[in-house]
Parts: sequence; structure tokens; C-alpha cells
Amino acid sequence: MDIEVAKSDLHEIRVRPKEHVDLSPGQGRLRIERFGISANNITYAVMGESMRYWDFFPAREATWGRVPTWGFAKVTESAHEELVVGSRVFGYVPMSTELVITPDRFDHTGFSDVVAHRAELPRVYNRYAYVHQDPHYDPRHEGEVLLLRPLFITSFVVDDFLADSDFFGATTIIISSASSKTALAAAFLLGRRMGLHVIGLTSRSNVDFTVETDIYDEVLHYDDVSRLPLSDAIYVDVAGRPDITRQIHDHYGERLRYSMIVGDTHWDAQVSAGGPIAGPVPTLLFAPDHIHRRRREWGRAQFELAMADSWRSFVKSVSGWLKIRELHGPEEITKAYLDVLEGRIDPRLGYVCSFDD
Repeated sequence: MDIEVAKSDLHEIRVRPKEHVDLSPGQGRLRIERFGISANNITYAVMGESMRYWDFFPAREATWGRVPTWGFAKVTESAHEELVVGSRVFGYVPMSTELVITPDRFDHTGFSDVVAHRAELPRVYNRYAYVHQDPHYDPRHEGEVLLLRPLFITSFVVDDFLADSDFFGATTIIISSASSKTALAAAFLLGRRMGLHVIGLTSRSNVDFTVETDIYDEVLHYDDVSRLPLSDAIYVDVAGRPDITRQIHDHYGERLRYSMIVGDTHWDAQVSAGGPIAGPVPTLLFAPDHIHRRRREWGRAQFELAMADSWRSFVKSVSGWLKIRELHGPEEITKAYLDVLEGRIDPRLGYVCSFDD
């Protein structure tokens, strides 16, 4: 069974029976057990063309796409001598009941899918980690892994990149979309650094929730940009709102030491359309590039251990505000997808999905 969305209208969604495909030599079959749905998946769909997210799991018709998610899966069939039936993995999967892969690059931590259509896509999305070897895994927190770990990778990179740059001499960090899970995790990690004042910007309706998380030193809504302290600052744009970014640049001018775009590749064109912007040129942080550099510098094992240590600390902090709702069957899954697409969910809530009734 596949859930597909129309590329031209992300509100148009359909459920299609899964076509059985016999395995060729060297392939394997994964049964997708559980996956998470959050705003992150909507980002994959919105940027499906520009960032090639649609290319990971092509639908049978080019005008339709399968939205990528992160999930747990089990190897149910193998035509590859190194792929063991019964192995359980965590990785990038579609909203489907199964996925046929071409596994390679095996080591004790997992393997990669080297199917031809994924060869030119970022490798970080093609890796499948053995659950029993994953330093992030804790059976008590599977829901948190599905909902937060993919976002946490970006948050970890935000923190590591800024720390590696000595925070460009700034002492104030401003993060937009402060109630989002990516922003919350980044703020948590940055808050552990000495001498930083971390401020969250969010919509008026999410101020109370963001304050309740107790992660930020200060929380303001978007109308309060003029109240931001005029110290040397960094802006981390998670919201993708050029109007807010322009206001912050105008407010700080040269005291804005760095301006980071997290995820919105079209931001620069939107801002340029409004004329020159004060302060530094906003720069896109593409997490896979930084991850690749760190793995080359530290080694894959050391990178995973460093991230796992930060992850365990963050997971301990989310129990007070994260509510996980289990969904079963295509009807509940499609409704949840549309609710997230329309922004109709409580920021405290995360969906963990299974096709099993």
C-alpha cells in the first residue's frame, strides 16, 4: 500500500494498493513498521522538486509523489548474502507498507541503499542503521526517535557549525519558528553553551507553549522584533519568513554577525525581491554537507557517538511537553498528513504511524 500526493497540489492525496515486485539478485525487501509525521515531512513535500526529495521514492506516475518519512523497518526478504532477514533498521522510508532496496556499503552499523535513482542524492538519506547497533536507540523512546531524531540531526549541525565558528563573536542567538521541533532542539543544544543568550521568536498563539518548554532564555512573538536586545547577534531562520528576516537585519545592522537559513532554499530570491538587506548576506545551511565534512574529519563512529550523547540529553528534556499519538491504517495517516499540512495540530503533538489496523 502506498500513500501518494499530487505534486501540483499537496492537498490531493490517494491510497494505492502495493504492486508486488519480485526481488532481483542483490536486492532486499523492507516491511515498514512505523514512521513519524511532522512539519518536517511537509518540508520534504514543499521542496520535493527543488531539493529532489521526490526522487528518493518515485511514484508510478510522474505527477504524483511519495512523501519521505523516517521510520523503523524489518528485512522480510533478501537476495543479498550480507542482508540478514529479520534485521531491524531505522532510516528514510516512504509512506508505504514496504520498500525494495539495493543494499551495499555494509559495516557493523548498517548499510546504504545504492539503487541507481538514489546514487546522486545526499548519502545521509540513503543510510539504514541497524537498531541493535544504533547508539541513539532506546526501546522506551521509539516515538521520540521517529519524531525528533531526523530534525535533531539538523539541530545538531546548527549548534556544531556555530560553535566551530566561535559563534562569529556573538553572544545572542535568535531562532525563528521557536515552537518547531528543529528550533527547540537547536535552542536546547545552544543553551548548554556558556555565555549565550538564546531567544525564541514565534507566533502569538505559540508563545505560551514555547515558554512552557523552558528551553529558551527569552521568548518573543514576531511583532516584538524591535524589542530584541542590541548586542552582537546571530539569526537562525527556521521559519523561512523573509519579512521577519528583513526586520531583524534592519534592527541589528552590522551588529548581526551571521544570518543562517535553515532549509528554505528559495529564501534568498524572496528577500532580494525586496531590495538590498542590511548586515551580512543570509547563508543557507545544508545539513548533509556539514555532516559529510564532520564524518570525514571525525570518522563516522565518532560523529554518531557525539550526536548520540547530545540526543540522550535532549530526549530527557522533552517528556514535559511532547505528546505522542499512535495512528493506525491509511485513513488515520492521511488525515494526520492533511492536519499537519494545514497547521491544524498542537505543537506539543507528534504522530507515530503504522499501516497495521
